[in-house]
Amino acid sequence: MRLAIVGCTGMVGRVMLELIEERDFQYSDLLLVASERSVGKKITFRNHTHNIIDLEQAIEKKPDLALFSAGGSISKQWAPKFSEMGCRVIDNSSAWRMDASKKLIVPEINGHLLTKEDFIIANPNCSTIQLVMAIWPIHQMYTIQRMIVSTYQSVTGTGQAAVHQLQQESLNQEAEKVYPHPIHQNAIPQCDEFLDNGYTKEEMKIINETHKILSDPSISITSTAVRIPVIGGHSESVNLELKKDFEISGIKNLLSRMSGVIVSDNPKENQYPMPLMAHGNDFVYVGRIRRDFSRPNALNIWVVSDNLRKGAATNTVQIAEWLLKKGILESQSIRQETSN
Repeated sequence: MRLAIVGCTGMVGRVMLELIEERDFQYSDLLLVASERSVGKKITFRNHTHNIIDLEQAIEKKPDLALFSAGGSISKQWAPKFSEMGCRVIDNSSAWRMDASKKLIVPEINGHLLTKEDFIIANPNCSTIQLVMAIWPIHQMYTIQRMIVSTYQSVTGTGQAAVHQLQQESLNQEAEKVYPHPIHQNAIPQCDEFLDNGYTKEEMKIINETHKILSDPSISITSTAVRIPVIGGHSESVNLELKKDFEISGIKNLLSRMSGVIVSDNPKENQYPMPLMAHGNDFVYVGRIRRDFSRPNALNIWVVSDNLRKGAATNTVQIAEWLLKKGILESQSIRQETSN
């Protein structure tokens, strides 16, 4: 299994490497790929020193699997080139998510949709992944009619430059501004660019990707995405209107049985999900589970997860593990033997 990490020097790429180590993901050869400014630099991983290579060099080495986290424009240009030579691509950017010919996958929910014909697989937006992990079992049992999502997103979702801006501002030092306003001691109700409809790209990603992953465009969804000065995880306030009535105990039971979800909900003991709780692990935490008395069959939940892990790198590696488990992913040598 020849594995390529495209965007290995970025925040998500580095977490991918951590997860490959933690989850003991097996490979025979590791290709670390980055932009021209990083080519030739060395990274030591699993007691082996790797030279960073560019995309052309990576293709020449014919990887079996490429995990992309290098931005949409790179993915649009290069993912097809990798797939054309028989390499499976799992892409973290928004490039392929709403492409009707590509699957948008959260393994716990719709991994079963993947087949041997899927060579470019889209990884959802970080906010969407934790959201659908929490609402999927509820939708299965009670059917969601309408959903209001408000996100409170970590600066790590923007990248290292945004983390640097927050750190510098916290020290009262000048920093290059990634955001249009200071982020330290502030909350900015803008994640990504504004569109003509008044929503940001991030807000529309949450709406459109949720519809696609749940295979149900009939759910009415509205979203507001806010950037907050937090390092470690995204938080979401979610209001759900359901077709059927429910008991809170039933909702908690459903969520506690969902793989990858942890219910943390004991208000009397001040127990509820927070980014500090989620930072550095792969779980989606759900709490503040309570009935919305203003609407029939309505419910409030609070959802928190580490956006660099389950929201990005972990979900990517889990897709790769699923491909291996189901026998969809084959090495170059096996493919050559089959064709011969």
